[in-house]
Amino acid sequence: MTPGARRPRVLLLAGSSLDRPGGTDTQLAAAVAEAVSDADFTWFTHWPHRGGSPPVDHGRQVPLPGVDGLPRRLRRPLMAAAGAALARHADLVHAVLSVDEGFPAFSRMLPPLLRGKPVLHTVPGVRDTRVLRRSRPLGQTVALSSATARELSSAGFGHVLVLPPVVRLERWPYTPRPSGPTPRVLVIGHVGPNGGAEEAVMAAGVAARAGARFRLTLALRPRSGYPGRSPAASLLALAEHEGLRDVEVLGHVPDMRALMASADVLLFVPQVLGARADVPLTVLEALSTGRPVILGDHPQFAVLGDTVLRAPVGDARRTGHLLRQLLDRPHWWQVLSEQGRATVEDRFGPERFAARYARLYRELLS
Repeated sequence: MTPGARRPRVLLLAGSSLDRPGGTDTQLAAAVAEAVSDADFTWFTHWPHRGGSPPVDHGRQVPLPGVDGLPRRLRRPLMAAAGAALARHADLVHAVLSVDEGFPAFSRMLPPLLRGKPVLHTVPGVRDTRVLRRSRPLGQTVALSSATARELSSAGFGHVLVLPPVVRLERWPYTPRPSGPTPRVLVIGHVGPNGGAEEAVMAAGVAARAGARFRLTLALRPRSGYPGRSPAASLLALAEHEGLRDVEVLGHVPDMRALMASADVLLFVPQVLGARADVPLTVLEALSTGRPVILGDHPQFAVLGDTVLRAPVGDARRTGHLLRQLLDRPHWWQVLSEQGRATVEDRFGPERFAARYARLYRELLS
C-alpha cells in the first residue's frame, strides 16, 4: 500500500467458504477482496471444489473440507483453528462475520490463537442483541450502519466505525421500467416467522383491494435454524385469503439480475432483520437497477434516507397503500428510480468502498 513496499498479506475469514453462494458475509468478504487490489488475500473455499470461477480473481484459496456442512457452533471453532494456522503467514486478519449464536465462543477462541496479530472485524448484522453480552471484540470493529455501531459500542466493542456496503455497479446496471401490461412486485425475505413473506402478502392484499393490479413474486431464502420445508403452499393459501390470484413463490433464483430487471417494485418488510446485512445487498442492487423499494422502517435503513419508501414495521395497511400509490403514479416511480441509482453511485459505489478499506488497512498495519 506504499509504493515499492511489499503487498500486505490479509487472511479473510467469512461465515462460510467464499465460493458458497448467497450469504451476506461471503458476498461482502468477496467484495472487500475484489475492491482492495493492492493486498494479497487468503480465504477458505469449499472442498471438494464444485467448479465455476473463483469469487475473486487474485489471491490464494485454501480448501477447508466439510466446514459448510456443519452447524455454526461447530463450524466456527474449526474456522478459528484453521485461521490461526494461516494467520502465522498474514500481516492482518479481516473477519467478515455477523454476530449470531456461534459468535460468543468464537470471539473468545480466536484472539489468543492469533498471538497479537491485528484483527479487523466487519459486522454485516446482529442476529440477537442479547448475544452481544457474551461476546468480545476481535479487534477494530466496523458496522454497516450507525444503528448497529451504537449497539456494538454500548456492548463494549469500543469505537465502532461505520463503512456502508458496496454494490458492483457494472453488474447491476440501470434498466428501464418493464413495458409489460401487468407490473411485477418482487418480494425478498426469509422463510419463517417475521421473515417478511407473510407481511408482504398481507400488504399486497391491501393494495389489491384498493384497486392496484400486479403480479406478486416471492423470492425467499431459508432462515438458519428454521425447517427447510417449502413455504409455497402456506403462502399461496394466505394469498388466496387476501384476494390475490397472480402469485408465484420461488426458492433459489439462478439469475437474480434478470428477475430484478423484470420487476417494477421491490418489497422488503420483515419484522425482524436477524443477521441479514443492516442494508441488505439485494435492496442496494434493486436501487442500482432503478427499482423503487418499499421497506419496513428499521433504524438500520436510515442511511437510505428518502431514496426508499418506508412504512412502520408490521403495518400492512400503510405498506399496501404505499404500493398502490407507487404503481399508480408513473412520474413518482421515475423520480424514485433515478434517485435510487444516483444514491447507490454516490454512497455505495466501489471507489469509495475501496478507498475507505485501503485506508483502514494502512492504519491497522502501521
